[in-house]
Amino acid sequence: MDLSASNTWEKVDLEQWARREHYRYYTEKLKIEFHMTANVRVERLLDFCHRKGYRFYAVLIYVMTKTVNSIENLRMFRNEQGELCVWDQLNPNYTIFHDDDKTFSDCWSEYSENFETCYHTIVTDMETYRDVKGIKARGNQPANFYCVSCAPWTSFTGYGSRVADGEPQFFPVITAGKYERLGDGKAGGAVQMPVNLTIAHAVCDGYHAGLFFERLQEKLDQIGD
Repeated sequence: MDLSASNTWEKVDLEQWARREHYRYYTEKLKIEFHMTANVRVERLLDFCHRKGYRFYAVLIYVMTKTVNSIENLRMFRNEQGELCVWDQLNPNYTIFHDDDKTFSDCWSEYSENFETCYHTIVTDMETYRDVKGIKARGNQPANFYCVSCAPWTSFTGYGSRVADGEPQFFPVITAGKYERLGDGKAGGAVQMPVNLTIAHAVCDGYHAGLFFERLQEKLDQIGD
């Protein structure tokens, strides 16, 4: 990957890193990824999108990306020399579904912490590449990316999506499922949506996965504030 054309990054000082033994163990002896699925509440997000006329998926991608970028362990990667490094931020690589032939394509957008800028960038890219078929709808994907998608047909309780062939990728893979209104189903009630996080154990533990879901819920509850 061409790091020179991507965002900035810095090396991790392994000798000073508290997880150095865990990192070495999960890169040398037990090269595994783990999956964690949790329900998040999205009624605030839905209300925000309905009131403002925003697209749910595009706003969700923004919130997901903001959450990922708030956790250093989710931004880790190995450079061409095999050194552990951290990106200053990641860009979302998301899927676009083609309703006519039921296939999907990958697209990516440049992330901005500013909501309006990021939202309109994502929507513009979705419109620009929505009819491009094949795995990659948009080329020149930067090295500093993570994967996010939505499977809105099923409210799943678990999800696994990646085979790493013995060399786990460090970037997160995040998949959201079908959201459902709880209780009697009346408007105004709680709405929950399953979200799955897949990540290499070399860079993340259960604590970091739990932190992701905690911060994701916080950001979903704060949308529009």
